[in-house]
Amino acid sequence: MTTETEEPALTVDELAARAGVTVRTVRFYSAKGLLPPPVIGPRRVGHYGSGHLARLALIEELQRQGMTLAAIERYMQQLPGDLSPRDLAIHRAVVASWAPDATETMTRAELERRAGRPLGEEEVERLTAMNVAVPRDGAYRVDPGLLRLGVQLLDVPFGLETILAARGVLIEHSRAAAHELSCLFRDAVADSDSTAVKSLSAHMHPLVVQALLTTFQRSLREELRKWLPDTGPHGDL
Repeated sequence: MTTETEEPALTVDELAARAGVTVRTVRFYSAKGLLPPPVIGPRRVGHYGSGHLARLALIEELQRQGMTLAAIERYMQQLPGDLSPRDLAIHRAVVASWAPDATETMTRAELERRAGRPLGEEEVERLTAMNVAVPRDGAYRVDPGLLRLGVQLLDVPFGLETILAARGVLIEHSRAAAHELSCLFRDAVADSDSTAVKSLSAHMHPLVVQALLTTFQRSLREELRKWLPDTGPHGDL
């Protein structure tokens, strides 16, 4: 179901399934003020949208980093209430950058639960091709940081070849940017002691990631406007 503005209108059960959590968890976060209230529709049924999904994804990422519920509440309270799903996704990407690379072993059932939806064989093959879920010994090695993105890409109207080509472009240019920034920062702290350098690195890491994401988002929006004249101020069509 969608509203007149094409905003997904999900029941609490549908929201929980899409987010890969339980209805009880959704209601708990709502009671804590971590989620905005739903839009009340006909028959007093609450409907949730993409903003709720994005907030749940951010909360999940904060939990994955080991933050307590109290710390998550403080973090979420500091965010502006009108952040778009794209803005929330940027926050989630920055939070994900705090942790080292990690993979988890999941059964097919757990993979579907974390994906928030049933997955057909073709969809699992696409996730495998994108290196999101790698089959191993009857289970899957999954990068949790990429899983939600991979699942969202399943619904993008592009062929797998285009998605993999885009992945290659992103990897190539992000590595180049990372190398150049690393050299720049290395030269800037060449005379500092190792403890100070490590402290600076830990502090700069999320800031650099957020700066790269914001810069790329604006650059992509400008490029899209060249051939999509109806693109809105936030890159929306």
